[in-house]
Amino acid sequence: MPQKFLALALALFVAGPALAAEHLIDGIAAQVGTDVVLVSEVTTVTAPMEAQIREAGGGASDISMVRADLLERLIERRLVEQVVRRMELDASDAEVDQAIAGIAAENNLTLDQLRESLESHDVEWNGYREKIRGEIQRSKILNGMVRSKVSVEEPEVHALYAERYSGQREGGNEMHLRHLVVAGGEGDEFPRSHAEACETVRAANARILAGEAFSMLAQQVSDTNARTGGDVGWVHENDLAPWMVEAVEGLSVGAVSEVIEMPFGCNLFQVVERRSFTAVSFEDAQQELFTEIYNKRLEIEYEKWIDEIRSHTYIDRKGLFAQAARLGGDAEAEDRTRLGGQRGLTPLEQP
Repeated sequence: MPQKFLALALALFVAGPALAAEHLIDGIAAQVGTDVVLVSEVTTVTAPMEAQIREAGGGASDISMVRADLLERLIERRLVEQVVRRMELDASDAEVDQAIAGIAAENNLTLDQLRESLESHDVEWNGYREKIRGEIQRSKILNGMVRSKVSVEEPEVHALYAERYSGQREGGNEMHLRHLVVAGGEGDEFPRSHAEACETVRAANARILAGEAFSMLAQQVSDTNARTGGDVGWVHENDLAPWMVEAVEGLSVGAVSEVIEMPFGCNLFQVVERRSFTAVSFEDAQQELFTEIYNKRLEIEYEKWIDEIRSHTYIDRKGLFAQAARLGGDAEAEDRTRLGGQRGLTPLEQP
């Protein structure tokens, strides 16, 4: 199955539920302890992606695999919810309201504008609130049950600094960029046609020019760096490809490039800030590098914790979902289907 199918399906899951298909035959997709995951919970999220798979020539097996991967994420969500209930770590409505207000403020939107933007992309408001609630609950679990297992020593930070910055440039200029890209082209490796990709980018550009935040549009439509709102950080001018240099040179801070057509799809850039390049000292980079190492280890420990919870929880995937899980897992997946099951992806993929 082309990796783009799965990547876009996961992006749809993270963004929140899309509109349900008109005719859903419901049932139980999986039992997770005393809880269940309904078939409609899976198909509601995957419905838009399934249409794209069919349009791209994918078959029933591709769709089954996408549904199975989404099911694993929902199973993991149920496991987290069960721990939340036992440990009384639920997120209050006030906490959810505060988090959403922060997201809106970061994107220079009012709450009404945020809601309108989400709903214009078929992201239902209550579903979005529940996604944020889940993120808060996961953060509480990380703080209460995982962080104590993670440590980082200073020599490790020095080693990463040497790896990252030993060859850094001298002088010149650099810019802080955001990049929105929608992949499209001919062949099975592309999720859509080149024309469809460029149409999506042009529509996003029109909304940006009308006043919506570049970062919000990148979160909604970009195939890369969507979680960071298209933020690719600071880039030295000599590290940009020639076509990128042509796109951004002369742009003022805050300005957005023209739509750039490339064989792999269509692109937009935004120049967030410009500055003269100064070599990064260890003191300047220390906290960022420490955080990077720490967060990676935190995710590893979280996955271990989830695996432990899975191993003690009865998990039974039903019908076609069980078949897809066996096909998509490793050689041991069939033996583990009824107890514990294969490990799914983490509920939040940190950039």
